Amino acid sequence: MIREKAYAKINLGLDVLRRRSDGYHEVKMIMQTVDICDDLIFEKREEPGIGFRIEGSDLPADENNLVYRAAALLMEKQQIREGVSITLQKRIPIAAGMAGGSADAAAALRGLNELFEMGYSVEELKELGVTLGADIPYCIQGGTMLSEGIGEILTPLSAPPTCHLVIAKPDIDVSTAFVYGRLQADSLSFHPDIDGMAAALAAGDLKGITDRMGNVLETVTVREYPVIDRLKRVMRELGAENALMSGSGPTVFGIYTEKEKAEKAAAAIRKEELASAIFVTGFVRRNAYGS
Repeated sequence: MIREKAYAKINLGLDVLRRRSDGYHEVKMIMQTVDICDDLIFEKREEPGIGFRIEGSDLPADENNLVYRAAALLMEKQQIREGVSITLQKRIPIAAGMAGGSADAAAALRGLNELFEMGYSVEELKELGVTLGADIPYCIQGGTMLSEGIGEILTPLSAPPTCHLVIAKPDIDVSTAFVYGRLQADSLSFHPDIDGMAAALAAGDLKGITDRMGNVLETVTVREYPVIDRLKRVMRELGAENALMSGSGPTVFGIYTEKEKAEKAAAAIRKEELASAIFVTGFVRRNAYGS
């Protein structure tokens, strides 16, 4: 039996440079693992094929799920004749801009690789993962990364200073395809200073990081869902150094230097019923998966 954790991510900064001729968007963003995770359990079984079930969510456990697709990809490539049983224990909010599905798929690639002793390197798993989703290469490794291209070009960065996070997901689901489909990438008036944030990370300068937080996808999602802007304002009013939407949303995170302030902000968000899932947590500052 193999157990794998699948950590969520946030985007400390997210810029979109252009829409490519193939329909993908070229991005430049800083990805950061946070201490919220799903758990996956992998066991060999005599019956051939993939047995898959999900606990803690009503997501369909079928061949359309990224976990199933990731497992099927490896088993087909390696011509595995044995069967595997996969249990996903779900905690990361769904359709939240936190790469929960991609993190689960990445965990499936790591878990199957170990369970059946396939021998794939991290880089080889990333190459396979990008065929399933642009965030999967990052999720295979985790940590603090500059992500470029469509998300598959990854450069390790210095971890941010220790601090506290409030992460809040409103009771709405946002489609990544919906957001990117409505983004006017060629006419954006603001681009976050990603290079400056990378330099601030290297210097361990928290204010330099928080002052540069920005996400161009807010131009679409906040217009559609004003609660996102409300969450950002509440977090800042209650002591956040800054607050930002993660990914395509709707999840919002605030960065706090004091845990007491973070907890008070989370309590206020809960009292105002601005979010259906609220976490007080922190960064995973080292590589989450030990590779």
